[in-house]
Amino acid sequence: MCYYRHIMDNEESQSGYKKEHYTPEAKKDRFKRIAEKRTNRLLNDIRLLGNTGNKTLYQYEQTDIDKIFAIIDTKLTETRSKFKTSKKDKPFTLD
Repeated sequence: MCYYRHIMDNEESQSGYKKEHYTPEAKKDRFKRIAEKRTNRLLNDIRLLGNTGNKTLYQYEQTDIDKIFAIIDTKLTETRSKFKTSKKDKPFTLD
């Protein structure tokens, strides 16, 4: 058994989710539970990052801020693209 599969087996057994339990409703509930938790954690981290904007407590250059928000924008775009439904490529033909 490969290492990755072993990890997945452990995660599924620890979380109580098995592939056979992935009904559409269970998948929706699981998505909601995990997405809410991760989104709230992310929002809190963004709030904490905003706290570093206090110039009386922190020293930074505009280039530092530009770098931070550039990578955040890039990662947000990458993550958003994962939620878009992909259109299947048309089969290749020489016609």
